[in-house]
Amino acid sequence: MKKHYPVTGVTVGTTTSYDGGVLTIDGSLVDAATEADPLVKKVTLDVIAPQDRHIYSNTIMDVIPIAAKAEGTLGEGVTNVLSGAVFVLTGMDEAGVQIHEFGSCEGFMDEKIRFGRPGCPDDGDIMIRVDVQIEQGTGMERRGPFAAHSACDVIIHAIREQITDLSGLTPVAEETFKDIRRPDRPRVVLVKEIMGQGAMHDNLLVPSEPCGIQGGEKNVDMGNVPVVLSPNEVLDGGIHALACIGPATKEITRHFFREPLVEALQTDEEVDLTGVVFIGSPQVNDEKTFVSGRLGSLIEAMEVDGAIVTTEGFGNNHIDFAANIAAIGSRGVPVVGVTFAAYQGQLVVGNQYMDAMVELNKDPGGFENEILADNTLTADDSKRAILMLKNKMSGIAIEPPERRWDEDVITSNQVLV
Repeated sequence: MKKHYPVTGVTVGTTTSYDGGVLTIDGSLVDAATEADPLVKKVTLDVIAPQDRHIYSNTIMDVIPIAAKAEGTLGEGVTNVLSGAVFVLTGMDEAGVQIHEFGSCEGFMDEKIRFGRPGCPDDGDIMIRVDVQIEQGTGMERRGPFAAHSACDVIIHAIREQITDLSGLTPVAEETFKDIRRPDRPRVVLVKEIMGQGAMHDNLLVPSEPCGIQGGEKNVDMGNVPVVLSPNEVLDGGIHALACIGPATKEITRHFFREPLVEALQTDEEVDLTGVVFIGSPQVNDEKTFVSGRLGSLIEAMEVDGAIVTTEGFGNNHIDFAANIAAIGSRGVPVVGVTFAAYQGQLVVGNQYMDAMVELNKDPGGFENEILADNTLTADDSKRAILMLKNKMSGIAIEPPERRWDEDVITSNQVLV
């Protein structure tokens, strides 16, 4: 269960507290954050009200919910969530190079964020910006972005300690998530391909606190092999996204905290969601083959009737995307792929099992437009993917798409949904 408590104001003071809807953050935490990692050279903290978003910012690395376990462990019990405020991590190195890979989103925040997307701040959210400067030249290594995330988490964790026990307060909303099994329905698995090339690409799985750092395992260090999480573990902050791919297509930490496809599959009474598999996308081709092979064996052992495979970004990881779909489809399991391709990211690989694909593009020209989370998975995309999988499992023919990206296909399919 998630219990939501309102944030009506955020101030920087001399202590950290949550009282009467006002979140106060101890300004001295900036010093502690700077000491989080030797690569961190400078940390600044400021609060941006919804009406003050026309403010310049370094590239946005992540958007992180403020949540803490009140009872139980990740994926069960009670999680306290502060609603109305989110942390926004931004950064560059000492030389002024933005911490990014394929495109960055530095600029005015009201122009560079697609507010309301699952991973982004909502229209009325207060943004608590933590800007981190790291050692020159480390932005394209795993250790550089991780240092920035670690610094930010020092500040967030101090707040978690203050909201672990809010038993004297009445939440403004409660969400109950149940890992419901439906044994009389088709067994479906969701496979989420995440970045794992091993340069700056990394993610943390199952940290001790929702969306946190401590206790999490890096998928790169685990060899990018598939790891199964329960739907509730995903929605309870089981993924802390460290990836620095193009801003429009990356699924950031808040995205997983309210992942629309997990929510939709979990509540769909016509399917039995068996679990959510996270699989990394290695850099080396031999490793790609090994990892996709392990996925195929896992899916076969799970004895599912259908699968949806999603990926963030495009280009190199589309090689893994195609291999993962083939590993599932070759075992006789109907599979649907979900990705951004459009004009700029059009697929350069394919196979016979990639006959049911869902496009995530929202940019009119089909580009990575460097607007945060603009081309990421939404509730509408989820509905199309689920209906396409149901059709495929039922033996209903899916018409082939046009050879070139055409936004009208998305529009017409959404009308059918």
